[in-house]
Amino acid sequence: MEVKEKTTVVNEEEAEGEINYRGIKAMPFIIGNETFEKLGAIGTLHNLQIYLTTFFNMKRITATTLLNVFNGTTNFATLLGAYLCDTYFGRYNTLGFGSIASFLGLLLITLTATFKKLHPPHCGADDSQCIGPTAGQMAFLLTGFGFMMVSVTLVVYVQSDVSWPIGLAIPSIFMLVSCFLFYIGTKIYVKVKPEGSPLTSICQVLAVAYRKRRLKLAEQPWLHLFNYTPLKSINSKLPYTEQFRFLDKAAIKTPEDQIKSDGSAANPWRICSMQQVEEVKCVLRVIPIWAAAILYHVGEKQQYVVFQAMQSNRHLGSTTFQIPPATYAIFSMLSLSIWVPIYDRLVVPFLRRVTKKEGGITVLQRMGIGIFLTILESLVAAFVEQHRRNLAISRPTPGIHSKRGDVSPMSALWLVPQLSLAGLAEAFAAIGQVEFYYKQFPENMRSIAGSFFFCGMAAASYLNGFLISLVHRTTEGSSTGNWLPEDLNKGRLDYFYYLITALCVLNLCYFLVCAKWYRYKGTGSSIVAVEMEAREFDKPLV
Repeated sequence: MEVKEKTTVVNEEEAEGEINYRGIKAMPFIIGNETFEKLGAIGTLHNLQIYLTTFFNMKRITATTLLNVFNGTTNFATLLGAYLCDTYFGRYNTLGFGSIASFLGLLLITLTATFKKLHPPHCGADDSQCIGPTAGQMAFLLTGFGFMMVSVTLVVYVQSDVSWPIGLAIPSIFMLVSCFLFYIGTKIYVKVKPEGSPLTSICQVLAVAYRKRRLKLAEQPWLHLFNYTPLKSINSKLPYTEQFRFLDKAAIKTPEDQIKSDGSAANPWRICSMQQVEEVKCVLRVIPIWAAAILYHVGEKQQYVVFQAMQSNRHLGSTTFQIPPATYAIFSMLSLSIWVPIYDRLVVPFLRRVTKKEGGITVLQRMGIGIFLTILESLVAAFVEQHRRNLAISRPTPGIHSKRGDVSPMSALWLVPQLSLAGLAEAFAAIGQVEFYYKQFPENMRSIAGSFFFCGMAAASYLNGFLISLVHRTTEGSSTGNWLPEDLNKGRLDYFYYLITALCVLNLCYFLVCAKWYRYKGTGSSIVAVEMEAREFDKPLV
């Protein structure tokens, strides 16, 4: 009797009824892989600012810029990953490679803390005794970051207060377990073969529209453009829209354009269907909204909260226990975790009864609320920092490191309101973005839609790094002094937060204009829709 291999490899040409997806059996392995990957990576990423400044002897501005570049490159890599996954490797191979790469990255960073030759010597009390990392040590560290491109409480505590080698070894072990859990379920996964990237269709429309740019459109283009939709297409049929009319020229049929017997184009680089054009329009309409999301992430990122916590009173009440600086990020996560179920279970049903809309409010309205909350977040952050600095100057407490400055008697728990607002803003804007991209992109571009969110975060990381470097350089010799020095008590971090607040206000105005202009996918003129529906009874253009 022939034994069948449990591993399934499928493509679109196979009948759907013959595929056994085994979702319940495969789910524990995927969830386990994701859970241990997050346990391994998130805690370390939140604590890297402390590691780079206290253990690797980097300046705060250098460490912050490096992490911004790292985060930006990591998030931009998702777009490349989506393309390679769809076109060449498939999801199984991509996930496997990514898991191994994350493990190797964490392992290399662990080695930088374990072996003395891979990190600079311990910094003494005097600034002159601080020796920065060598080129070789930086290269080894950046190699670990590179692999990480492809757990906030306990892990951060062990790293900060117990031992960096042990604390960094814990995430590495978690990541190793993550890899093991992923590969142990190999035999029951359904491996879908890569069948090409939808980015090709976008390139075809842009190229053909440019080639036919001198042609003139008819008065009612939706009645004359080449229109073909594959029978097995997963994309919803889109009505004609008036925006980006220059792209319509890609669907103008000329005598040189050849059409197959089934109605499709013989050469998709010579003529595109109206459906293809409308799909590209969907992507282009999203870009202005995506640009507004970039500045949202800039406002939402609290790059200096860790350093503020380091120069604040972190004792828990009257006890001797001190909360690790990087752990304060958990308050943002708690705010997000608490608000999301409240919003879904209580707020949405109430709004649904008032507005008669399925989601209570539109996705763009939800994003707008999140952007508005970043204004409040930055404003609160400025007030708190001003209060922390004033107390540090009037009633200073000697810090552990003299070069880091005195510690303010203000409790670090005063940072909780701005972090809570950050979590609340994320519940509206970030989750709204994911839903917006998922719904507004064509169905065959869902992987690209997911990457769009991370590309926005990537651009925000680069922009944030640029702003920090620009402010650091331009204010260094000014009358107000350097806003972002090593010792926050000697700087004006509150001014920097006011600057972010002003940018967020401008961003909100820009977003409102874009939201007013935006047309949701599938919404077109009713007259056009009726005429296009009548055209379905006509013969195809051949």
